[in-house]
Formats: sequence, structure tokens, C-alpha cells
Amino acid sequence: MSYDVEKPDEQWRAELTPAEYAVLRQAATEPAFTGEYTNTKTTGVYSCRACGAELFTSTTKFESHCGWPSFYDPKNTDAVELIEDRSHGMVRTEVRCARCGSHLGHVFEGEGYPTPTDQRYCINSIALRLTSDED
Repeated sequence: MSYDVEKPDEQWRAELTPAEYAVLRQAATEPAFTGEYTNTKTTGVYSCRACGAELFTSTTKFESHCGWPSFYDPKNTDAVELIEDRSHGMVRTEVRCARCGSHLGHVFEGEGYPTPTDQRYCINSIALRLTSDED
């Protein structure tokens, strides 16, 4: 897979903290209920912490009580790529940044949340950077 932003592994390691690197480049998951954006109500745009691509907006963020920020739709369909994930004995859909290929989280469907798309993009806070509308 080829991305608009590609860097050697050493450069990713130098630019990201160890925790950011683990999630964004190695598909780790931050512990539930620990991320800085899990409960924020700030309005703005959530971008990829690795490359700055705009991914989600606060208008599609909702309370899922799952322990991670949840969105029902990306900012635009080209912002993210969806990859089948068969790790950990499950079949899930991984969400990656379409610009740099960084791991963001997973998307789930049919869970009964009252959202327009019936989807929950369950995204690691550490994979995002929020730019407030007030900035």
C-alpha cells in the first residue's frame, strides 16, 4: 500500500512518543477511559497525530461509553481506509489514516446506537489531535 506521507521507521520513532508510536505504527490500543478526548465536548476537527490529515469532526462525535472517542462518520470518506483485521481471534474492521497509513482504531456496525449511520468509529485519543473551533 502506498501513502501520500511515507517515512522510514526511524523517522516515525523520532517524531512520535513511544505511546503514540505503539498505537499509530504498531496498531496497539490505549487503555480504555484514559485518552484525553474520550469525554471532551470541545468543538473542532480531529486530525491524525502522525501526519495532520483531517479525519473527524466534533459534530459526528457521540457518547458511546466504550472508553474511547466515538464518531459515527469520518470528515469525508477519503479520510480513512478500512482494513479487515483478523487479529486477537476476532474479525473486525481496522480504521487507518488514508494519508499515512497510521492505525486509528476500529469501526463497528449494528450496535444499536442512535446515530445516522449505525456505525461507531472507536478511535484511540492518542492517534488524534483536536483543533478547537475557538483556536
